[in-house]
Amino acid sequence: MSVSPAKSIHLAMTPLEWAFLILLSLLWGGSFFFVEIALRELSPFTIVFVRLSFGALGLFGVMAYLGLSFPRDLRVWVSFFCLGLFNNAVPFGLLVWGQVHLASGVAAIFNATTPLFTLVIAHFFTADEKITPMRLLGICIGVCGVATLIGAKFDNGSGLVLLASCACLGAACSYGVAGVFARRFLASGIAPMTAATGQVFAASILLLPLTLIFDQPWNLPVPNLETLASLVAIGLLSTSLGYVLYFRILTTAGATNLSLVTLLVPVSAIVLGVGILDEQLLPKHIIGMTLIALGLITIDGRVWRRIKEFQS
Repeated sequence: MSVSPAKSIHLAMTPLEWAFLILLSLLWGGSFFFVEIALRELSPFTIVFVRLSFGALGLFGVMAYLGLSFPRDLRVWVSFFCLGLFNNAVPFGLLVWGQVHLASGVAAIFNATTPLFTLVIAHFFTADEKITPMRLLGICIGVCGVATLIGAKFDNGSGLVLLASCACLGAACSYGVAGVFARRFLASGIAPMTAATGQVFAASILLLPLTLIFDQPWNLPVPNLETLASLVAIGLLSTSLGYVLYFRILTTAGATNLSLVTLLVPVSAIVLGVGILDEQLLPKHIIGMTLIALGLITIDGRVWRRIKEFQS
């Protein structure tokens, strides 16, 4: 998930903000866990459509509580559909399909490369988000982590596994496109919660015909309670509540601190996958995740600035 603010704000993190950040990482990391359970009975398009539908319903309730309404401008709705396509429909679909062939924790690690793609895309399409030498170093380290992950999956000779890895990277790239677009869109004055609700609703509309054509859900057997609970959780918790927490943290702690969730989501997904689903992670996966995390920390720059301040 990626909704970029107009500006990167750096505020202090209180214990409450840390608690919200950890909870958000659990919700977003948990989405990989819930998908893994739902895939036992359902196909990717159905899972994504139901997630978006439940997510939209939950966000409609939030908007009603806040007294927000949708704008009537057709251009705004075109933007909602563009955001819904690149920030929800495409990445959700690619990640769910990727999880058919990858462990949930591995898919989450690939998803953590989103800031790498965002930075590269922003360099070409924004005026104040350029790649500096330090950021370039961070991108190179992150790419090494991705190469390690893909190499780890390519060793078993499965072409589908390699395609699944590329699909997860495609999802991260799509998030990057959406992040840069959302930054310009939100700068126009649209309320963030309105934008979140509009894009999720638009994405559900985009997924409806694909779900009906390819999955024909009316021919599927009724899923068990575990699967139904996973669908509700991924829609209302990972999507609706996730967006509420996202914008709550963004408002009180700023975009820079909020970006830390990128490092925490794979950890949550791995703990749930290994601890509950009995998934296995190879040493190369851990090395790849470590390199990606190091790359993101280098791009962020705060750790190195504090080290220099301490040394001086």
